[in-house]
Amino acid sequence: QVHLVESGGGLVQPGGSLRLSCAASGSISSIYEMGWYRQAPGKQRELVAAITSGGSTNYADSVKGRFTISRDNAKNTVYLQMNSLKPEDTAVYYCNAKRWVAVMGEGLDYWGQGTQVTVSS
Repeated sequence: QVHLVESGGGLVQPGGSLRLSCAASGSISSIYEMGWYRQAPGKQRELVAAITSGGSTNYADSVKGRFTISRDNAKNTVYLQMNSLKPEDTAVYYCNAKRWVAVMGEGLDYWGQGTQVTVSS
């Protein structure tokens, strides 16, 4: 079991910045990837950024150069630094953890409750 708690969302003006945090607890040693997804009204949930246990990162094209995903292993926390925010970034942002369960031979997805990011003038 992995428990994820997001924080840091809010209302910002276009061009502003926010930093999202996701604190993980539970079976964190088996997490091989964590990331941020977002879901805007009427849209499918989409990957924003992800970071593997080895430190490799992946970003959606729409956020490259603006968003940075990082992690603090001591705090079991992953961050998403969002700069140059656009109205199109408005969405509920969900923290995701992918956990490998060896006895099942499967990876499982865990989700936080989401944090609202609104970019508006």
